[in-house]
This record gives sequence, C-alpha cells and structure tokens, in this order.
Amino acid sequence: MLPNLLFVCFFQAEVEETLKRIQSQKGVQGIIVVNSEGIPIKSTVDNSTTVQYAGLMHSFIMKARSTVRDIDPQNDLTFLRIRSKKNEIMIAPDKDYFLIVIQNPTE
Repeated sequence: MLPNLLFVCFFQAEVEETLKRIQSQKGVQGIIVVNSEGIPIKSTVDNSTTVQYAGLMHSFIMKARSTVRDIDPQNDLTFLRIRSKKNEIMIAPDKDYFLIVIQNPTE
C-alpha cells in the first residue's frame, strides 16, 4: 500500500509542477483540468469562469472527437486550438482528463 501512496504523491507533485510551469508562460491567463465527465478538478481561474469553460469545452471536445472518429474510426483527437479576437484556448484531451489553457495570443 505504501508504494502506491508514494507514487500518488510523486505524481501529484509532478502535475503541480507542470501546471506551475504552464501558468508561468507569457500570456497564460488560466489553466483548467477537467475530468472525462466535464467536472473541473483543478483550476487557476475563478469559479464561475471555471464552470463555464469546463461545461462548454467538454461539450465542444466531445463533438470534435466524435467528428474526427466519424471521418476516420482509426483516428482520435489529440489537440485542439481555438483562437478568437480576445484569447486563445488550447485543449489537450486525454482518456481521463482534459487540460484547458487560456492565453492572450497577443502577448
């Protein structure tokens, strides 16, 4: 049991360090980690923004992933970038989690 606990602690520390590194990049406004059901589990932005992005991006990613698989059943969505006038949203979907990074594209 103890080796598993040590692995979990190490993994969490590694995730925290990665999120800090991403957050420190120029122009990054926020990071949200969402589970496969669209529930936010980690965020660097306020609660209302987190809930809004988590819900909308989860729906969007699921549709984008479905579209990619409809085009080619052997394929899968690995990264999605949305750029608007105000910001850029980058989403890295995984099996269990989605990483959402919001940044100012002009910085």
